[in-house]
Amino acid sequence: MSLSRASNFIERFGLLFRLPALPVALSLALSGCASFPDWLASSGPSKAQVAEQKKVASPIPVVEVTDAVARTLMAAQTHASFAVALPDMTTRGYAVGPGDTLEVSVWEAPPALLFGTTAIDPRAGAATSRVTTFPEQMVAADGTINVPFAGAIPVAGKSPWAIEKEIARSLSGKANQPQVLVRVTRNATANVTVVGEVGQSVRMPLTAKGERLLDALAAAGGVRQPVGKTTIQLSRGGKVVAMPLEAIIADPAQNIVLQPGDVLTATFQPLSFVALGATGKNEEIPFEAQGITLAQALGRIGGLQDARADAQGVFIFRFEDPAIFPDGGKGLPQTPEGKVPVVYRADLKNPATFLVAQNFPLKNKDVLYVSNAPSTELQKFLNILTSSIFSVSSLVNLGK
Repeated sequence: MSLSRASNFIERFGLLFRLPALPVALSLALSGCASFPDWLASSGPSKAQVAEQKKVASPIPVVEVTDAVARTLMAAQTHASFAVALPDMTTRGYAVGPGDTLEVSVWEAPPALLFGTTAIDPRAGAATSRVTTFPEQMVAADGTINVPFAGAIPVAGKSPWAIEKEIARSLSGKANQPQVLVRVTRNATANVTVVGEVGQSVRMPLTAKGERLLDALAAAGGVRQPVGKTTIQLSRGGKVVAMPLEAIIADPAQNIVLQPGDVLTATFQPLSFVALGATGKNEEIPFEAQGITLAQALGRIGGLQDARADAQGVFIFRFEDPAIFPDGGKGLPQTPEGKVPVVYRADLKNPATFLVAQNFPLKNKDVLYVSNAPSTELQKFLNILTSSIFSVSSLVNLGK
């Protein structure tokens, strides 16, 4: 507001109420009007101030909430599912590794020339042979075990059945029709670790059956927190993916086959967003691990304040993965963690936005901010102006 416009307004306002000390009131009002921004500090930036972020040296993108944007964000969440992010779902069977303990047994057809002893069964009158079982041995760091007369046998990465064939081949020509049995007595490598909010942290051995994610949770005694508020994080080969447990149970495709070295972590970490500005309430709002949409979020905070809110100034402040941008977020500012700050704007004066809001996902640690309408700042000015003028009028009347 310019000083000349403010002066004219105050003069008319003073004449209306016939104030005797108009010069004093005018001086107070004009001094206040000169420092208008600080004098009428709002609870946050206006719609125009947020939009101006696109014009600074390191622009923060301000993205309109549209159906296409909502679909892109929903697709990004789908790509973060176990079935998509961890596509190697085939059952490999059990493979021996360094640290495993094996027991090797060898049979020979009679007469046993290398292993066992030959005896005559007086009842059957036939020659029989006895099995020879070697002491258990741990697979060495180089992935081998030693078998008498066969030497060092490479076993790492092989199944017990493949090891049996390898030992029998090495003994061929030395033993009489050798038959080999390999038994894993201690599984030290093909395991899955389950920790977190479970009944008991376990290190579950994998078998040729192909244990799945929910099998491991069951072996750990299930989760200790409500299913709807529990998130399962799977670490595999340096890649970490998290999903709500409720979504895993609802979609059998997410109950993936586990691989050796997988680490499952059940976490009870209530997700939340923060509501600020001209909303029904300003506070941190928790939500379920399954997620929440913008429409649901607005409902939980009591909607917008009719007397204050700018329906075109609904903003979601978020740190996004650069992968959602077509160019990978090149040229945009990034945090040390590699995230891109983004501001989404929803125009609630457009009826179509209410349909889009039902599919626009809110994420953990989002800030939902509703700016004040321009008329709100004017109303603040009028309230303070009225208070100042009537205060001066009261002082003058007291002096009479």
